[in-house]
Amino acid sequence: MVYQPAAGARDLLPLDVAQKRWIEDRLEQVFQGWGYHRIITSTLERMDTLMAGEAIVRQMVIQLQNIQNEELGLRPELTASIARAVVTRMTDTTYPQRLYYNANVFRRNWEGRHNRQQEYYQAGVELIGAGGLLANAEVLLLVADCLAALDLQGWRLIVGEAGITRSLLNAFPPEIRNQVRKAIANLDYITLDTLPLGAELHQRAKMMLDLRGDSQEVLAKVSSLQLEPDQHEAINNLKSLVELLDGKFPLILDLSLIQTIDYYTGLVFEVVNETNSQATVLGSGGRYDQLLGLYHPQGKNIPGIGFELNIDDLYQILSSNQQLPQDIPPSNWLVVPKTPGAEAAAFAYAAKLRDSSHLVRVEIDLGGRDAKEIRQYASDRSITQIAWIKADGSPTIEAGC
Repeated sequence: MVYQPAAGARDLLPLDVAQKRWIEDRLEQVFQGWGYHRIITSTLERMDTLMAGEAIVRQMVIQLQNIQNEELGLRPELTASIARAVVTRMTDTTYPQRLYYNANVFRRNWEGRHNRQQEYYQAGVELIGAGGLLANAEVLLLVADCLAALDLQGWRLIVGEAGITRSLLNAFPPEIRNQVRKAIANLDYITLDTLPLGAELHQRAKMMLDLRGDSQEVLAKVSSLQLEPDQHEAINNLKSLVELLDGKFPLILDLSLIQTIDYYTGLVFEVVNETNSQATVLGSGGRYDQLLGLYHPQGKNIPGIGFELNIDDLYQILSSNQQLPQDIPPSNWLVVPKTPGAEAAAFAYAAKLRDSSHLVRVEIDLGGRDAKEIRQYASDRSITQIAWIKADGSPTIEAGC
């Protein structure tokens, strides 16, 4: 019998891990440089936590059950888990809290596609306890810094406003609103034409599809509509954000942008990369000012905004551009007990080499090879130095490869 990983699962071999860590290390340096601290939440969550406010589609969750018959699920994303942890475990905290994560998430293959991936890796941040222009700008600039640290080319940020988009959808009849929303989210003109809408609502739906492109043009279009006072305020906030970020990175305003996760209340965005005329969404995020209130014992709302970057998609692009390491890091030393009884001295010498302020990789030769085979092994593994150790601890050093 040939043993294979479970359907939708995979193994990461040493080179895969080295390449993944190359990406993650650069992202973590950026997160830490902006004052963010890592948080690690449970891989398992109660289903009622994941489903609070219908933020997550139930079919997406890989579900489990413990001996107490509690419904549990593997986290399909991190924001809900972090929101739960903040309001239940960090009750005396000082805001704002700047948190980042680097973790795996799981999404059930509920569409029935054979062997479709079900485990993914994400890195991202949550800025909790801060609302307004500066917090929004910080998160978007942080995204740009992350992509610059990876030297990623050809990306752009697509920015929308969930509150404005949702309010524009309120003009449609409740029984058909969700179909309109899905058609707009998928840029599906054909479905919109077949929906039972009057001429005015058809025109409104198509107008929403056109609220995408140059920031000034989109803002001018939406400002010309009949808007409520809170909609005008959201538009003015968006204008201020666009002005603050002007020229910092490629930005497209898209008020038809509708995220699949429903807890976003304001700014929403996607990071999109175009390679060979093919667009890939590398990450997404937005503002969720009512999510933490779902977990708070007194229902207190705490503002929040964050984003996630898809490590798997970043890996694919950076790998195709030959930007990732092509080899695992070699050991610096091979320490060989040269004479009978030199084993303890060899281990002591290796320990001394490892006792450094920076990482020194040291291997011990485990015996069973003659000098020629040892030198060939060092050459094959690109080990740069060999230390031959006598029983008295005295070394003979030679270059490896």
